[in-house]
Amino acid sequence: MSKIAVLFPGQGSQKVGMGKEAYELSAEARNIFETADQALDFSLSDIIFDGPEEELKLTYHTQPALLTTSIALYRWLQTKINIQPSFVAGHSLGEYAALVAAESLSFSDAVAAVYQRGLFMDQAVPAGVGAMSAVLNLDRSVLDQICEDISVPGNVVQAANYNCPGQIVISGHADAVKTAGEKALEAGARKVVSLAVSGPFHSSLMQPAAEKLQTKFSSYMFEQANIPVVTNVTATSITAATDIQTSLVRQVASPVLWEDTIRYLLKEGVDTFIEVGSGTVLAGLTRKVDRKVTMLNVQDQASLEKTISHLQARTEGLMTSDVNK
Repeated sequence: MSKIAVLFPGQGSQKVGMGKEAYELSAEARNIFETADQALDFSLSDIIFDGPEEELKLTYHTQPALLTTSIALYRWLQTKINIQPSFVAGHSLGEYAALVAAESLSFSDAVAAVYQRGLFMDQAVPAGVGAMSAVLNLDRSVLDQICEDISVPGNVVQAANYNCPGQIVISGHADAVKTAGEKALEAGARKVVSLAVSGPFHSSLMQPAAEKLQTKFSSYMFEQANIPVVTNVTATSITAATDIQTSLVRQVASPVLWEDTIRYLLKEGVDTFIEVGSGTVLAGLTRKVDRKVTMLNVQDQASLEKTISHLQARTEGLMTSDVNK
């Protein structure tokens, strides 16, 4: 049986003006932007639609902005077609959007939580202490060993994102990240790209943020997910509220197992992926795992209509197939 998974992007996909068509054309989407403004007690929607980019790029603005845009677009999609995904997943921050879609967390709680998450991550490490780099075309086990060999107390580096075959992001203390990049090139990596980020995300340096977030989670109500959520930290699906909360805390200082997540979904029979949110970063990563899958996206009216057309044709095809059995 053919299955659909909905994917939600994370930090790095943001752009000024994202979600504006959804706001203008869908009352349900507009309600999401207005709810975010109320929950945060400032006009996040103004920052999303009008910038400036420097404000949007601040971690504690980027995270709620991407969540808000993703859920607004998802609500817009839901008003157009009765979509019933078999799984949901999100890249890092995107996991919160997945939880809202799975009705494990209310949107107002989620947007407040990711704003706090952004603040905690911003405060965890002084500016300039940490860094992140993308390592291209180096075997995972080789890079893991390089990071392990270099890391010592007070100067650590580790894999932060296993994004797809040939793309792994490393994170940690700036000196250790630089050395790991040099060793990676010596070991045969095609390229090492320093990333313009405000902190060493998904590394052990983020543990103070994880601890603060765990304390903050007592303010929010988690429910059992009504759609299985594939988590970043295990690349397996969960539905229990306690497991979800634990996973979100661990996620802050643990690597994002994105390639593993896509492989898990493929193994579970997913053949159609819908990226809902700004940009198509996840589409590119997913195709590098398996080029044969159907990859759709919803980020504006044109992509929404294209996705709806495909889903309608898919449903009609499945119904015809059932009749002919």
